[in-house]
Amino acid sequence: MSVAVVFDSAGTLLRTYRVARDLLQDEMLIEVETIPLTFADEGRVLVLLHLRSRSVIDAPPDQLLSNYLQEQSIGFGVSCSQKIVPADDVAEILYTDRQARISDMQACIRRVWSCCKQETVVAMNSGVILNLDLPGIEFTVTTGGRPFRGAQEAISELHRMGVPVYIASGDRVTKLERMGDYFGIPRERVYGVATPSMKARIVEELQEQYDKVVMIGDAINDLKAFQKADLAILTEQQSDTKPGILYANTDLVIRDVSEVPGIVAKLLKDTTATREKCNNINSNMIQRED
Repeated sequence: MSVAVVFDSAGTLLRTYRVARDLLQDEMLIEVETIPLTFADEGRVLVLLHLRSRSVIDAPPDQLLSNYLQEQSIGFGVSCSQKIVPADDVAEILYTDRQARISDMQACIRRVWSCCKQETVVAMNSGVILNLDLPGIEFTVTTGGRPFRGAQEAISELHRMGVPVYIASGDRVTKLERMGDYFGIPRERVYGVATPSMKARIVEELQEQYDKVVMIGDAINDLKAFQKADLAILTEQQSDTKPGILYANTDLVIRDVSEVPGIVAKLLKDTTATREKCNNINSNMIQRED
């Protein structure tokens, strides 16, 4: 019997601080949920930027963000959207936008830094929410996260049980790899810039290698993976305010990531017991036929 466990990152392994700057309303949104914000408008696309926070802070505040991205050859990944949007369409809007300035991104980064400055391990990511109907950048976004207490111990316990652990997240690959190093997860088991559909495909591919695949997440972008997984676990450690459809597609709800090893141990035990029972039944049937 083989079991693999797939974790989402933000809100699942990491206590996450998220802020967004609304460029149209000229206001900061604190502790905002970026995925529901993106899905609130059909034209919005959450785009992850492959940039370094310190470099952005050192850039001229009045510079257009689009010019900075071009000058620094900053790449991107589409984290989520309501509809399929070609990368070329995203690039056209991202690199020609005339609204967002470096100062908008700097404001987000500084706000997250102020929340996370006391933390010893922090994963930072920044991006934008484009609106195809404007078209242009509607929000600049920064997230920062620190591992939940007990997360590292939970993953170590899974490893001791011989259970391979994977990360599938919409966050940037390099950030996730460093986080994987912290948790002791091999980099080849870390999947970054994973859209909801990609997470579902990752679960399906792992099901070809393992008897059971467990998916653990906390947000609507985990829904498709939940629907594919053999066991879907929703965590409320970050927040218990979630769409009803998530609960409808979840097998278990937990309040703490430290509960995961016990659940997996029970899954292994129950499956082994069922298999032994089936083997005994088959053995008895063969004996009777003889």
